Amino acid sequence: MREKVSCFSGFTTLGCHSLSAQFLPEEIAQREELEQFLLTAEIISYKEIGEGVTKPIWLFLKKDNVERNGVWKNPRGIQGGYLEGWQYEIAAYRLDKLLGLNMVPPTVEREFQGQKGSLQLWVQKEYSLLEVMEKKIPLPSSGPEADNWEKRKHLSRAFDALIANEDRTQQNTLYTKDWRMILIDHSRSFRTGKKFTQNLIYSEKHPEGPKLMSELPRAFVEKIKSLNFELIKSIVGEYLTDAEIEAILARKELILKAVDKLVKEKGEDKVLY
Repeated sequence: MREKVSCFSGFTTLGCHSLSAQFLPEEIAQREELEQFLLTAEIISYKEIGEGVTKPIWLFLKKDNVERNGVWKNPRGIQGGYLEGWQYEIAAYRLDKLLGLNMVPPTVEREFQGQKGSLQLWVQKEYSLLEVMEKKIPLPSSGPEADNWEKRKHLSRAFDALIANEDRTQQNTLYTKDWRMILIDHSRSFRTGKKFTQNLIYSEKHPEGPKLMSELPRAFVEKIKSLNFELIKSIVGEYLTDAEIEAILARKELILKAVDKLVKEKGEDKVLY
């Protein structure tokens, strides 16, 4: 019997040991196999998704007796007034792995119809943040799911601040049934201008009000501290320029200063866990 798998099981598993983790250990171990699948599986059909400025395409993939779906995109240059780059999707995924966030689906470089682009594993979500807001879906108010909701929110802000993602929307923030967070669409990231190297996207001066990274895992902060040019270069390869890597390091220092300020104001046990 043909096995059909349309998403990474890590996004749908409910019986996780800790809701603060996005993937189970066995699912994290599966990522290399999933990356190879995306790289080598036969493209049996495709369909335009019909949403978004970057015109993503839904690829239907098959290898041996396994079928999965992926989202392919190859935006380049200025589109809709923003600098877009498919390579940023891959860099974001690789940094997600390095930092242990486990929020971004497996993403690789894949050629389609003679053009290079990014191919990201299609994930089945319960709802997007937009659906939560529009349909007034009740947010978790107690227990580990509520704790997870709050902590993932702060962690996603820290990640977006680090990679200078200026396009985090309610549509590309996704949730599983048990409120684990999935982050997609990073083609407007890794900015190098002074606006993104002298200030963080999420700060006390945010136009929507304070959106500080109020609670963060100690392990994540330690990994931020360990970032240097050589390490980032070894992870992202040719997908980021030297200037883009230097911009990450500038934001690293801003994040650490923001965390230090919060620790002094609230106490370490209120900020780091």
